[in-house]
Amino acid sequence: MDRVVIAFAALSGLLAVAAGAYASHGVADTEAVRLMEIAGRFQMWHALALLAVGLLVRLGGSPPRLALLGVAASGFSAGLVLFCGSLYALALGAPPLDFGLAPVGGTAFMVGWLALAGSMMFSGRR
Repeated sequence: MDRVVIAFAALSGLLAVAAGAYASHGVADTEAVRLMEIAGRFQMWHALALLAVGLLVRLGGSPPRLALLGVAASGFSAGLVLFCGSLYALALGAPPLDFGLAPVGGTAFMVGWLALAGSMMFSGRR
């Protein structure tokens, strides 16, 4: 799991940089630029968080700790796809979806952070 998580984190960081460059040089609409900047900022921070989760998984630990790190990885990954992806789609002209994927993705980010915090309760270190 750790290699997949770390690879996804790295690719997400790459896409955040690419989206930022595109927003700076290829988008004229100010609202689209704003949406891409928000998505890129969230994407980069959560790519780094996902990278940390992957490295923590590599360190190992108790089954509850590893399970919570798996939840954190899933939450961050889902948030990257749903939150950032929906903002990028809106910025590039996709019609807004009635059920709103961004709030679901934002909730997934929060679940990821909560699971990461919880995983530290099982770290075995003081």
